[in-house]
Amino acid sequence: MDNVLRLMRRALAEGVFPGAVLLGAIGGEIRFLEAFGQARLDPSRPVFADTVFDLASLTKPLATAASCMALASAGQFDPDRLLGEALPDFSNTPRARATLAQFLAHTAGYPDWRPWHEELLPLPPADRPGRLKQLLVREPLAYAPGEKTVYSDLGYLALQWVLEHDRGKSLDAIAAESVFNPLGIRDLFFLPRVSPPPAATEKDPETGEFLEGAVHDDNARALGGVAGHAGLFGTAQGVYALVRAMLEAFSGQANPAFSPDVARKFLAHRPGPGSFVLGFDTPTPPSSSGSRFSPGSVGHLGYTGASFWADPSTGAVIVLLTNRVHPSRANESIRTFRPLIHDALMEAMGG
Repeated sequence: MDNVLRLMRRALAEGVFPGAVLLGAIGGEIRFLEAFGQARLDPSRPVFADTVFDLASLTKPLATAASCMALASAGQFDPDRLLGEALPDFSNTPRARATLAQFLAHTAGYPDWRPWHEELLPLPPADRPGRLKQLLVREPLAYAPGEKTVYSDLGYLALQWVLEHDRGKSLDAIAAESVFNPLGIRDLFFLPRVSPPPAATEKDPETGEFLEGAVHDDNARALGGVAGHAGLFGTAQGVYALVRAMLEAFSGQANPAFSPDVARKFLAHRPGPGSFVLGFDTPTPPSSSGSRFSPGSVGHLGYTGASFWADPSTGAVIVLLTNRVHPSRANESIRTFRPLIHDALMEAMGG
């Protein structure tokens, strides 16, 4: 593991991120778990192996898609259902015949992002979800559903609405009840505990203080921290535990959350536009996963500097959690670093 340690220490020295936790596992066995650097720069606070990070867009696969997968395993969610059937508000809109699977795979016709927090934040918190729903319904099609892939936060906000409408409770409660609690995962959650605080991200534009325990994503923060596209916090061990449960189900081992047939439907690669399966990205060279994950692998990136990649053929999983947006989101050097560290750790693990 000497090369892995050298790369991580060089990344700290070069300012790729202030702090990180790196986990590597293969065949169900954790081979590497180390903490590096600082969770906060001023005043300084070190990263530990169990430090909580803002997982940003890992919320999409690990909370929203995972909830869909668990509910589908229980016969309570159908990826082939039409949006207009799931939500009557969309019944007379161009998205009515988009399937929920298309939302999971980012092919449902929504653009990538809108700065809706600018319109939501002036409203009382109780009025924001209703206004968000109006914005989702009124947003014009960016392309015909199924025509192409556009990675979209908005599509996952629509999926959140579907889940909450069906279940009659908020997404954080749905994820806990359907996924985290059945699997015994205690360190993935929304609205995190404040002691010890999670790794810091950027400064809050209102208070001028570094965000520690408040979600970094602007739209998710306007929604109180629970959103289909962002808002999940957790540790590297928590991310690994959930990803491992998904891989085990994919390989035929049922567990309390996921059935094998549904796990295969979500994670298996299929013909179609873009690189996404149902909730997860796949390696498309040049990939952040590096060169050693097989084409059948799945993974995801988060804006704050979080990521995971998993290979069903070997059981290899790498989780890299960082606070690369601390103190500023302008730092994007992690793009070139990710494939290097994935290749180095996979080589060290024999993957």
